[in-house]
Amino acid sequence: MAREFQRGHKAKISDLTAGTDLYVGVQIAAPGLTFDISCFGLDAHEQLSDDRYFIFFNQPKSPEESIQLLGAQSGDTESFRVTLDRIPAAIQKLSFTATLDGSGQMSQIGPGYIRIVAGGEEVVRYAFTGSEFTTERAVMLGDFYLKDVWRFAAVGQGFDGGLDALLKNFGGEVAEEEAPPAAAPAAVPGFAPPAQATAPPAFGAPPAAPAPQPAPSFGAPPAPTPSPAPQQPMHAAPTIAAPLAPQTPQAPQAPSPYGQPHQPQQPHQPQFGQVPGQVPPAPSFGQQVPAPYGQPAPAPYGQQPPVGMPPGVPQGMPQGVPQGVPATGAGLQAALQPYKEAATGQRWTPQNQQLMRVDLTMGGSGVLARQGSMVMYQGKVDFGYKSAGFVGRAVGNATGQEMQLMRCTGRGQVFLAEEGSHLHPIELQGDAICVSAESVLAFDESLQYEVRRVEGHGIPGGALFTMQFHGTGTVIVKTHGTPVVLPVTPTTFADCNAVVAWSAASQVIVSTQVRLRRNAYPGHSGETVNLQFRGAPGNFIVVQPYEV
Repeated sequence: MAREFQRGHKAKISDLTAGTDLYVGVQIAAPGLTFDISCFGLDAHEQLSDDRYFIFFNQPKSPEESIQLLGAQSGDTESFRVTLDRIPAAIQKLSFTATLDGSGQMSQIGPGYIRIVAGGEEVVRYAFTGSEFTTERAVMLGDFYLKDVWRFAAVGQGFDGGLDALLKNFGGEVAEEEAPPAAAPAAVPGFAPPAQATAPPAFGAPPAAPAPQPAPSFGAPPAPTPSPAPQQPMHAAPTIAAPLAPQTPQAPQAPSPYGQPHQPQQPHQPQFGQVPGQVPPAPSFGQQVPAPYGQPAPAPYGQQPPVGMPPGVPQGMPQGVPQGVPATGAGLQAALQPYKEAATGQRWTPQNQQLMRVDLTMGGSGVLARQGSMVMYQGKVDFGYKSAGFVGRAVGNATGQEMQLMRCTGRGQVFLAEEGSHLHPIELQGDAICVSAESVLAFDESLQYEVRRVEGHGIPGGALFTMQFHGTGTVIVKTHGTPVVLPVTPTTFADCNAVVAWSAASQVIVSTQVRLRRNAYPGHSGETVNLQFRGAPGNFIVVQPYEV
């Protein structure tokens, strides 16, 4: 029986099916509207670094055919074949999208879905309707993403700008349509070439053949009597260029000498700009005399260079901008481009090392965050006080693991930060992790948490307890500086004031190096109490370069 996903739900592919040769079907329709359904193969930075992995109507498969566009079949508007074990290591994510071709908006669509079929059996389905969208013209439906193993996430994130905005979000580039060439004037008799017997073939790919039915081993759902695949007249002249990709650039011209504006070299002229033996003409009255080769041009007669502008810098060039950069590459927009908001379609998205963005429209549950950690929000968001109750406050005061929390609910995006700490999202899929309450910034309300006691005779400062989070969701851990993750071995020790988190399956014991003979002499190292970790392979600890 297929599992029904809601927006924001995630699962390992291995928990859904043992197969890796999968059928992905998309059903989306609206009266009078046409849709383009595509798949973006993204790298570890969620960018389309190789345009060969933009799978759409003009490029129906990847080079090694691990991603193939199959066409409409089995009741689906569009379908794909994805072979996970053949996808190159550089591709870390597959994003399936739908965009409008023409006017309209996503709020007009009827009930639709994206589904995964393995061995002819549907294993998961994410259903959506137009009521979930407003003026969007593109939507990311679902993602396959690699995190240790391949996983699937129901996304449902829309974009107002359509496919153009979607391409730019993935690092692609949209090219403007070229104007059709003007009609040539009537040819003079005797000049035009003779007419051909048959018309030359039109430039472009041959007409697409009907989509073949998948082999039984592939596992596509059974289809009714096959019908010829509809032709695609709407896409005879594609309007979207391939995204940015490393291409062989043309050989650039030699750079001009430092301090001089670039001068295009005229063809058939020597380097110094005159024909050998030819005397350069004298300049007309009022014209500037050209400067000798390798020297900056002098200022016009009777004028001085602008104040603060070094001699030789062309006028009009703004100060502080390198001379090799064209004037159109600078400005306010170019300066702010590296700091624009990052919207990846995920519930939790790091904006930088110190700022985290959570999208409350995804996941269906609220977020619990440390009080005062909100720095900005968008949309309609409600902030409420999260009471720990009398028992919770008593336990928190006694153990030092009390968290002053607020509940964030609604539809919008909240940006969280605290004192410039580095933030790290940790996604839990039914497993557990132990984190000190002081190191927790926020977490999904769907997670369960409780206070756990560390074994031993006690730790100075009262840090004898920790918080354990378990369930399905994400917890945001904050650290002072960049932490390091170490595997647990029988001889793993860490300072109790530097440890941030560890796997819940690890055994933690308070260890001390205090000896009577050592205490008989003045002075000691200061490292008298630490934590010893034990556990099976796969356990870990997270240590920050800072002692609380």
